[in-house]
Amino acid sequence: MSPIADDTSALPVVETFHSLQGEGLHAGRSAFFIRLAGCAVGCPWCDTKHSWPAGAHPLRSLAELAEETRQAAAAGAAFAVITGGEPLEHDLGPLGEALREATADAERPEGLPLHLETSGAAPLALSGRFAWITLSPKAQRPPTAELLAACDELKVVVHGPADLAFAEAMAAEAMAAAAGHGPALLLQPGWNSAAGQELAVAFVRTHPAWRLSLQSHKWLGVR
Repeated sequence: MSPIADDTSALPVVETFHSLQGEGLHAGRSAFFIRLAGCAVGCPWCDTKHSWPAGAHPLRSLAELAEETRQAAAAGAAFAVITGGEPLEHDLGPLGEALREATADAERPEGLPLHLETSGAAPLALSGRFAWITLSPKAQRPPTAELLAACDELKVVVHGPADLAFAEAMAAEAMAAAAGHGPALLLQPGWNSAAGQELAVAFVRTHPAWRLSLQSHKWLGVR
């Protein structure tokens, strides 16, 4: 866990921004992103390595983050995404409650829907409620059974053949953990990985349970 994980009044934040969700089943929708710092998973191809050290980023109060989320909701954000880093290295329960309270209104009494993007390597139990969980598992630190059962979409990044075998293994575990009602299955080629793109496209073409996820925000040149 992060050394400041017990401080529920503030969290280390890399950035916040209102843009479009670029990946997964919600790609193309307006979203407000809160990128938390801190990650011990250590993927060598990670495109946000600057987010790994929690202590390198400023602590921001939950009240400040909630107000930014409220403003984004008023400006058209359809949901808020808590990402990282690895966000589950922090207790997200207080943050989730603050965001829900700040964005609740007559039309949306539960507040803005909260989405979580995680590798699943840390516990979910202390992190509150989410309308959508994207699980992007990593072979070097496999996800917990709890996350495999709870996730709405399983998104595996592909660089080489071993990633396809890992994806199939994770899908089987997710289906078993969810008692046969498993998540949506997505393969996402690693950015600038020609081999990953070729493998993912060929696999999805012959495996109808899977679909392709692209980092559309990078193709569009938006944040």
